[in-house]
Amino acid sequence: MTKTPDMTKMFQDMMASFPVDNSAFQNAFKNQAAMAEKMSKVALEAAEKSNEISSKWAKDTIAKVSGVTTAKADPADYSKAASDFASAASEMAAENLAAFAEIAKKVQMETVELMMAAGKDLTEETSAAVKKATADVQTAAKKASSAAK
Repeated sequence: MTKTPDMTKMFQDMMASFPVDNSAFQNAFKNQAAMAEKMSKVALEAAEKSNEISSKWAKDTIAKVSGVTTAKADPADYSKAASDFASAASEMAAENLAAFAEIAKKVQMETVELMMAAGKDLTEETSAAVKKATADVQTAAKKASSAAK
């Protein structure tokens, strides 16, 4: 019977002959983790502020509803109370939606800033890695050509 050749040793030898800097992978992981942490912070702050606005809006609405639910002596007072509530609710909606828009705008600006900074860092790291890899390959080629002579 023929025996299947063990390719593992051949691949290990081949991969060992290539200059690989594992610190690049470690740095990439660290950078990605730091970026995720910053993005999470932005998202959590936005969620917290949105929750505060929603909570305040609900409390204010409940306070305004109490004026509508009280008993009135004159039937016309019910329509006035409903009209006052509708006006107040409309005003609160405009204010709170503007506050939500400000949160969204801030999140967008912070996200763009983080992405720009990450792009700049990535460009610098890539440039340094390419220079180092080029130097390593040239060194390896010189060693290989010297050994071949």
